Parts: sequence; structure tokens; C-alpha cells
Amino acid sequence: MNGLVSTIVPATIGTAEDSLETIGLDIETIAAVGVFVAVAAVAYLVGRAIISPLFNRVLNARNLDAHAKRPLKKLMNFLILFAAISIAFGAAGFGNFLRSLATIAAAATLAIGFALQDVIKNFVSGIFIFTDRPFRIGDWIEWDGNSGIVEDISLRVTRVRTFDNELLTVPNGHLTDTVVKNPVANGRLRLKVDFGIGYDDDIEKATEIIVEEAEAHEGILEDPAPSVRLVELGDSSVGLQSRIWIDSPTRADFVKTRGEYVQTVKERFDAEGINIPYPNRTIGGDLQIQGIEELATQSD
Repeated sequence: MNGLVSTIVPATIGTAEDSLETIGLDIETIAAVGVFVAVAAVAYLVGRAIISPLFNRVLNARNLDAHAKRPLKKLMNFLILFAAISIAFGAAGFGNFLRSLATIAAAATLAIGFALQDVIKNFVSGIFIFTDRPFRIGDWIEWDGNSGIVEDISLRVTRVRTFDNELLTVPNGHLTDTVVKNPVANGRLRLKVDFGIGYDDDIEKATEIIVEEAEAHEGILEDPAPSVRLVELGDSSVGLQSRIWIDSPTRADFVKTRGEYVQTVKERFDAEGINIPYPNRTIGGDLQIQGIEELATQSD
């Protein structure tokens, strides 16, 4: 019996090897594939377990919004997967294949890079926006004559809702290449409001009214205190500029506070008899009409 078993087992193994060779596989190839799969899985899981928590700590330290963290986490997971596959190729002994794959990938990357220059530029700019944080979702920003509230920031574009309720989709590269003003970035905002009074009016009285109305408005800060400067001697008026501060501003707060403040100053000016002049033009000279006698003759 033992002799029969010892005869059947080698015959079975030989038959299996012959079958694998028939379909173009051998034991070494199968073992290499098994090593590749195992190493890739282990490397990916270990990478996720070690690198992901560290990366999350870095993102939390930057105080990024949850919406901003999501695409960066996806990018990190992709890089971990790519690194795991590369390690698995080396562990499985697919060095030649890995070098060939690297050459093909480099050529493909170069071709894709030329074809998608703007897309890549916007992608990199999106990463800079996430890390540098020139603005956040909900901020009021202004750039190139446009303004609005940031509604969404992705790795390619930023979506801004204008104050006319229009949605602007702005490539991230454009926002990193130009000057972007964020009036609400520092918590407090200074407003400059210009008033014009007549040359015969009392400048000190007008200044007193402007400061008093600023101090009386609940939306205007007492510290820094409101101030007034004479900034212009115009053709028809004396220009006074009021400088006031508001706290935690939004676009709505900015417009509301400014409008109420200007209205109260105008009402006080009217009550105190201070004139707010407007430009006027006087046209002089003579008007001469030639050929009037000929026109009179023709009409007769």
C-alpha cells in the first residue's frame, strides 16, 4: 500500500505541474503572485494604520474644515496604495516589470502633463488654498472686481455666491495668481465713510456730529474709537472722512451698519443746518443764430 501511495503522489504532482505548464504558469509564478498580493495588502493596511492618524493630526493642527480635509485624505490614501503596490512589486521579484512600468508611467505622466497643464495647475493651487487658508467656506472675498461668499472649495475650483445670488465657478489657479481680498479674515474691519460739507459750514461742528453718531450706533466699536479727518478741498465741498470699526463683520453687517450710519449723520446735518452740497455747473456765453432773416423771408 505504501508503495502504491508513493507512486500515486509524485504522479499527481507531476500531472498538476504539467497542467500549469500547459496554461503557461509554473509554481514560481504562482508563488510570486501570492507574495505580491500578500505584501501589497499588508503594506497598505500598515500604511493606513500608521500614516493616516499622523496625517489627520497635521490636518487638525492646521484647523482645516471637514470639507477641506476630505479630498486631502483621499489623495493620501491613493499615495499609500501606490507605495504599497511598489513595495509588493519589489518583494515579489518583479523588478524588471516594475522598471518597465515606471518607464511607461513616466512617459504617460509627461504626455498627460502637457495635455492637462491647466487642470494640474488648478489641482496644485487647490492644495495651496487648503494649506495656506487665504479664505474659508463662508468668507466674503473680493478679487478682480468680483465679490461674494465662498460656498465650496474643491481641489480644482472654488464656488462663490455673489450678492446678486449668482454662482461663480472660479479655477483655483486664478485665485492663487491674483490678489484676493478677505475683509473678514481678521475678525474686525475698518470702514471709511466720506462726507461733504459746504465751505461756509462749521468743520468742527460737522466732525462732532459724525463722531457722536458713530458712538451712538451699537454696531460700531468704541475701541478703536471713531475718528474724522479732513481729506479734501473739492470744487464744491469740504471732504471729511470718518473711520469706524465693526466687529466680526459679514457682508450684510457691512452694508447695514454703513447705511444706518450715513442716514443718521445726514439727518443730524439737516437738523443742525449743515449743508451737503452737490456739484453744479453754470453755462455762460452768447447764442448766435445766422441766417435768421432768410428763414423769416421763406416763412412769409
